[in-house]
Amino acid sequence: MKNVETLIDARWIVPVAPDDRVLEDHSLAIHEGRIIDLLPREEAAAQYHPANRADLGEHVVIPGLINAHAHAAMSLMRGLADDLPLMTWLEEHIWPAEAKWVSPDFVHDGVQLAIAEMIRGGTTCFNDMYFFPDVAARVARAAGIRACMGLIVIDFPTAWASGPDEYFAKGIELHDAYHNEPLIHTAFAPHAPYTVSDGPLERIRTVADELEIPIHMHVHETLFEVEEAARKQGCRPLERLDRLGLLSPSLMAVHMTQLTDGEIARLAESGSHVVHCPESNLKLASGFAPVAKLSAAGVNVALGTDGAASNNDLDMFGEMRTAALLAKAVANDAAAIPAMEALRMATINGARALGIDETTGSLEPGKAADITAVRLDRLETQPLFDPVSQLVYAASRHQVTDVWVAGRQLLHDRRLTTLDEAELTARARAWGAKLAGG
Repeated sequence: MKNVETLIDARWIVPVAPDDRVLEDHSLAIHEGRIIDLLPREEAAAQYHPANRADLGEHVVIPGLINAHAHAAMSLMRGLADDLPLMTWLEEHIWPAEAKWVSPDFVHDGVQLAIAEMIRGGTTCFNDMYFFPDVAARVARAAGIRACMGLIVIDFPTAWASGPDEYFAKGIELHDAYHNEPLIHTAFAPHAPYTVSDGPLERIRTVADELEIPIHMHVHETLFEVEEAARKQGCRPLERLDRLGLLSPSLMAVHMTQLTDGEIARLAESGSHVVHCPESNLKLASGFAPVAKLSAAGVNVALGTDGAASNNDLDMFGEMRTAALLAKAVANDAAAIPAMEALRMATINGARALGIDETTGSLEPGKAADITAVRLDRLETQPLFDPVSQLVYAASRHQVTDVWVAGRQLLHDRRLTTLDEAELTARARAWGAKLAGG
């Protein structure tokens, strides 16, 4: 028998790739942070001697969920300004609050709160876009979660940098600092076409190619954004990005609620990725991404929560369900975005968008052991005919019991192993009192 660190036995395992199989009574063998085998439970018992064994007889085991668009520190602004349209929300509430409160301490505590919430909800990787990404990276590494840190670029000064030159300098310094860190990745994160001018965008394209990292950007989030760009610049934002050479397999275009058929075809042709944030788009009345059309055209569509200030949670189970249901209504087709496709959007599609699909996003031998276990024997998920449909349409994040990242268990029977829940709650309440007081 071969010694391994961990053996996970489960009622069902859904690898997601290379195909849509649902495996019953199978096991995952994990050693040195990686999946080394996926095989029937009886064979695993005969072949492997584990130091740790997880018996998940009533669970479905899936790849860890990937939140492909988040503003993690904004968890401290959860519920600060609700029921408002995007530009009112931003200009009159969020940006003034950020100008007053955003600091390294704010980001540290907000990111810790977000990571705790995400781990408890089965998320093992998140793609962040916010100020002080150096602080966020330290917090993520300490917590043991996989993360992609956005190298922020914006035309105007903020608490993080005084202008484009300093944004670039700090971003490249952060990239270099974590270049060999297995859990921390980087991506350029220009905020949006309406906040970043042509010169910095061209520079981003050049440097991102040199560093071989993605570009993560809000694009076509609202009709107002698109109409203002057409009025001021004579073209739609996506056309401008195309002229600047940004449409490529490196681009993660977030939101994309306003798209023509021609733009969808161009996205597919360029290999660009779309990150769909259905609940934030609904809450801000930003519009509906044409997910079924994008998928049919061959565009890789991933899922994100956006920030908790506009969602108001970081619940990828909610995003899967909402994405599947909304796609059916928008397409007027009940077969649009079936449950398995929604699960792919929350796992392997996110990994592809981030350029880390060789490492994570599916349960395949050789990949990192980024794993989520969901208990399905609760009355809310009974009777059970199809575990994948049950995951997407009936289960909740509160049924997540165990989470591993690179083989390290970050959630054990609903208990966080690397973060102190009571301490986080106390600090979040303290920040809430500060922000409420103005």
